[in-house]
Formats: sequence, C-alpha cells, structure tokens
Amino acid sequence: MLTVLSEPSVDYEGGEFVLLEQRPRAQSRAHVVGAPRGAFVVFPTHHRPQQGARGYYRVGLRHGVSTITSGSRTALGIIFHDAR
Repeated sequence: MLTVLSEPSVDYEGGEFVLLEQRPRAQSRAHVVGAPRGAFVVFPTHHRPQQGARGYYRVGLRHGVSTITSGSRTALGIIFHDAR
C-alpha cells in the first residue's frame, strides 16, 4: 500500500506510480497512477489473477515510480506479509 504525502504539481513534478503488467505470450502493459496527496494505492507485489478464455491465470506485476523532474516527493509505503 502506498500513499503520497506531498502535493503533486505543487511540491514536485513527475513521480507517478507505475505498474507494469507482464502477460504471458503478450506485450507488457504499463499503468500509470497519479494519486492525489493522501490517497492510498493498494497493489499486489508479484502476481494478480486475470480472467482468460479458459478460466483464471496469473499475471506478473512489477511496480515503480517514474522520474521526478522537479521538486521532492515524500511517500509512505506499508508492506503486508504473512510472516509466521
């Protein structure tokens, strides 16, 4: 989970959250999320289910941040895991 603590277009330019979907036998597809300050983005870190012609299959996901072109950006990331 991620929330941005800085104000976009005021404190910084660029720095959007990027999800890269790696589909089997297809080109990768990027999704860019420009979240406003205080909004939370909840995302999977490795795989997510995708409906296909013959049921569900796993789609690989990678995440990152685009280049910050000016200013500085502060964000808070919260990691959930199943440690025992």
